[in-house]
Amino acid sequence: QANLSSLVGMILSVADSNKDGHISLPEAKSAWALLQLNEVLLAVVLQDREHTPRLLGFCGDLYVVERVPHTPLYGLSLPWPMELWIPAGMRRNMDQWFTPSWPRKAKIFIGLLELIEDIFHGNFGSFLMCDMRASTFGYTDRHDLRLVDGRRVVAEEAFKQTMILQRCEDDKDCVYGVDCRTSCDRAEHRCMAEVAQPNLARACGALKDYLLRGAPVHLQEELEKQLYACMALKGSAEQMEMEHSLILNNLKTLLWKQISHTNDS
Repeated sequence: QANLSSLVGMILSVADSNKDGHISLPEAKSAWALLQLNEVLLAVVLQDREHTPRLLGFCGDLYVVERVPHTPLYGLSLPWPMELWIPAGMRRNMDQWFTPSWPRKAKIFIGLLELIEDIFHGNFGSFLMCDMRASTFGYTDRHDLRLVDGRRVVAEEAFKQTMILQRCEDDKDCVYGVDCRTSCDRAEHRCMAEVAQPNLARACGALKDYLLRGAPVHLQEELEKQLYACMALKGSAEQMEMEHSLILNNLKTLLWKQISHTNDS
């Protein structure tokens, strides 16, 4: 259940840009326009967390967040003309070659699990991350994960309201962002409200190969087993809260045990 009074207080504090204790009409209009942007709302809600950049200020419909030096998860960036000529299979192999050492990848993935915890049943409701592509994330020189593109992070209730208004012929019509999917009610030709897979399942699917490549031999079988159990989660996280929490905590524990004694932790 969202703590609405705390959220309102937080929004009013951000809206008072000159900190004079009053919200002027221009400040109110500007704040309202910005709060329609998913990434700004997320920055407000998670302003005391480490995995999202802090909102520093705004003017009109422009806003500034802290600059977070980050490296892409796959540390090879090519000019777009070159990208067009590289076959998809070769590109996937190249991506895997240019990644950090496995303990550092494990730390980055733990950061993603912590971000998922932050936005699942937080003080201000639940959010869905609807773009789990590697390009959405980066990491600092300490290998701490950062969300570098929050445009497709949406409040779960807003997601549901959007989907039930969306017309469809089959399931492929019921997609929000890149990978938040629901099913199509073919009788009503409307999308269903409930997301097919929670954030955790889609995160495990998107970064499975990233995490398995280079993993210690003695860990491979158990890690793969846990990742596939994670990917098998269906429905919203709220519907399977205990199983969701158990899988998330098991993954974190397994990875921390492997890196806690290294310099990468």
